[in-house]
Amino acid sequence: MAGWDNPDVDLLYDVNGLAERAPTWADLTMEYVGEYGTVFAVMLLGLWTWWWVRGNSADRASAVGAVSGLIWAPLAACVALLVNIPIRNLVERPRPFLDHKGLEVLVQGKTDYSFVSDHATLTMAVAVGIFMVHRKYGLISIAVAVFAAFSRVYMGVHYPTDVIGGLALGTAVALLLAPLATWLLTPLVRAIAGSPRAGSLVWAGGTDDDPQPEGPYDAHAGGRAKAGAGRARGRAGAGRARRDRDLAA
Repeated sequence: MAGWDNPDVDLLYDVNGLAERAPTWADLTMEYVGEYGTVFAVMLLGLWTWWWVRGNSADRASAVGAVSGLIWAPLAACVALLVNIPIRNLVERPRPFLDHKGLEVLVQGKTDYSFVSDHATLTMAVAVGIFMVHRKYGLISIAVAVFAAFSRVYMGVHYPTDVIGGLALGTAVALLLAPLATWLLTPLVRAIAGSPRAGSLVWAGGTDDDPQPEGPYDAHAGGRAKAGAGRARGRAGAGRARRDRDLAA
């Protein structure tokens, strides 16, 4: 499609051309995955990460920091979508199938503006929020967000720059507002953690008599700290046992 002299349009036709050559079942699968599945997947990964950190955090304070970050993930997506409203109205870019013929459009009824992609924005904002708490699950979520962006071009409902802009917007909102958001959310989550009835929603480790200050939390680091503390207690216990044997002798 070099005749277009526009890399954005060239790439649109190249990616969307895969849909034209694919079997019907593949297009139907991509339609449902791209429209609903990717959003569901990142939300499910967020819930899985919450379940992991509540049971594997080193202490209650670490769990509070992690859960605050996870609550921010979907909130970041909402904020990013709100930010996108004036951007769309300012740019006023029509959907690609309205300006370019011959596209294989898998989802009908899209009449709003194209730039930037809501799906790419939402999934990347949640993914980056998860990544700030748990690196492994966050990378998987980011991969899902990138696939969501690809699927929107594949389905013929967005230009490549639409989804690139969405990925950038979701990342920017999730990262830049994270310090303020977690600062506001931490007191609420700390109160929930201290509740006899709801505390297990934040930390499943029981009571914590020596909490550490909450701050940015990496669940892997929290898990290593928990294991390190266990080894330290084991060494201390072994030292006391040796002293007791020496005294008995």
